[in-house]
Amino acid sequence: MSDAIRNFFSQFPFLPTEQVEELLTLGQMRSIEKDDFLIKEGMVCQEVGFILSGIFRSFYYSREAEEITYCFTFPNSFISAYSSYITGNPTPENIQAITPAEVFMVPKVELERLIESNIHWLAFAKKMAEAQYLEMEQRIFTLQKEKAEAKYQQLLTNQPELLRHIPLHYIASYLGITQRHLSRIRKATMN
Repeated sequence: MSDAIRNFFSQFPFLPTEQVEELLTLGQMRSIEKDDFLIKEGMVCQEVGFILSGIFRSFYYSREAEEITYCFTFPNSFISAYSSYITGNPTPENIQAITPAEVFMVPKVELERLIESNIHWLAFAKKMAEAQYLEMEQRIFTLQKEKAEAKYQQLLTNQPELLRHIPLHYIASYLGITQRHLSRIRKATMN
């Protein structure tokens, strides 16, 4: 567990080893069963997780009470209901485990203390906020500009080994298409 987290943070040479070790003392491991929730709509997000194993989906309910999947999050990624984390307001989203998962969770109060007291953590938080913004922007552009086939191909390219663990109805929801249309796309990519 700790080695995977240390390995992730080694990408950020400006973050001293002792700072990472301190972070490891502030969080705790959480096992999440398949179909369980990390957070549900209406809750206030008070922590950030680092996924060591497992896959999550983020979704919301449409006006018609239909589940709309808008994001998948894979291992070696941070996960949180970020808008709720930032504002302290209840979240409109649900984050659910698609597979059994192991997540290292750190309370917001501890992260805030680190960021406020240490320039290295402030730099790291800035990098993570920038990465989240770029990811969100890319998701919006892809959603609006790309056809379902291109979005599916992007999933296949980026997470081929993990994609097989995601139920087809979640993928169809993510792509904004029916399962029937997804079946046609999958068949075409196999030929």
